[in-house]
Amino acid sequence: MGARPDTIAAIATAPGRGGIGIVRVSGALAGDVARAVTGGLPPPRRATFARFAGPGGALVDEGIALYFPAPRSYTGEDVLELQGHGGPVVLREILRRCVELGARLAEPGEFTRRAFLNDRLDLAQAEGVADLIDAASAEAARGAARSLAGEFSARIESLVASLTRLRMHVEACIDFPEEEIDPADRESQREALAAIRADLAHLLEEAAQGAVLREGLTVVLAGRPNVGKSSLLNRLAGEDVAIVTPVAGTTRDYVRATILLEGVPIHLIDTAGLRDAGDEVERIGIARTWEAIGKAGAAMLVTDAGHAGSEEDARILERMPRGLPLARVTNKIDLAGLAPGREFHGTEVRLRLSAKTGEGVAALRAWLLEVAGWRPSSEGVFLARERHLVALREAAARLQDAAEENIQVFELFAEDLRLAQQSLGAITGEVTADELLGQIFSRFCIGK
Repeated sequence: MGARPDTIAAIATAPGRGGIGIVRVSGALAGDVARAVTGGLPPPRRATFARFAGPGGALVDEGIALYFPAPRSYTGEDVLELQGHGGPVVLREILRRCVELGARLAEPGEFTRRAFLNDRLDLAQAEGVADLIDAASAEAARGAARSLAGEFSARIESLVASLTRLRMHVEACIDFPEEEIDPADRESQREALAAIRADLAHLLEEAAQGAVLREGLTVVLAGRPNVGKSSLLNRLAGEDVAIVTPVAGTTRDYVRATILLEGVPIHLIDTAGLRDAGDEVERIGIARTWEAIGKAGAAMLVTDAGHAGSEEDARILERMPRGLPLARVTNKIDLAGLAPGREFHGTEVRLRLSAKTGEGVAALRAWLLEVAGWRPSSEGVFLARERHLVALREAAARLQDAAEENIQVFELFAEDLRLAQQSLGAITGEVTADELLGQIFSRFCIGK
């Protein structure tokens, strides 16, 4: 048997002052810490009033002590929570006393990592904890709660179980080659594979929707100076986040704003006007504009209704990255006497609007949601990360190979199924490298 893990301690509430602050301890010494700090061991899972002794035994605070013996705790270890008044000095003194008694300061995400290692959570659920904390909207919070509750993991486990049953059937055909394979067995394998692929495709679609709620979409507003990009940013944001003047070249660097459309974060970047730069500062701003466009998920090319179709606009359009979702937005229709509208020219969408009056802006918001991949109903959606999408796509590719090329050769068919199952297992942590675990949990809060 290996050595017992260290006992860890941390302040589990957000920095700053608050009505309540919590110091959390996890590990074999949690009971000893409770006796030394509170004068006794609280009854399991029962809130108990106590006075907290700090370094040297002096009274520091009083509040609630909660003790959760292993394995029925968040981490699966003995856990102590000391809930006192939320003053930073008070909490630091209580934490200092815990360290004096043998605990060490916890690393970011270490409590949740221990919960994963002790089988209290799988990896997808553990990520759901961080996503719930970081949720930028009510929809994202609900999705993260579903992941934490295990809905995403249950879907993965159902797919893995179906793959396991199919693999057993195929492996039996490999192990007993002398047995003649009934054509009906071949057909049942095809049907089972088709059902698994359909379930996986549906899961991937839902996961992609969850990724939209989590990550959002970055959109760059580009165009010549003084076409109303900053006014449009302010209109979409609902407040004056960018300086608006009639002087061309007012915006010299990024102006950023994040808005929520149907719960989807849309990260807007207003950039320097694209033209032949007049000075070094403006040249740097224009270079950063093109850099931002190259990294964006979508772009809006904003033009002035009174000067649309200029050679400068054509040059900007020609330089736009191929495949980047793009809307050509004609602004200032109130000055040109034009009606708002939305038209398609091939794969290109063209919008007419007025940032000043708001006419036509609803159609722009609708386009942003379409590009982000939002669907009208997000009920039942769980949050997903990019690594989840990568794993699901890898599994889908393996199953496609199995269906199209390798189903006639049992050895190749079995290998495709094994690799698909391995990709799915990486989502919940059944097949996970230690380095990946370190990256995931290092992004957590201290004390979580």
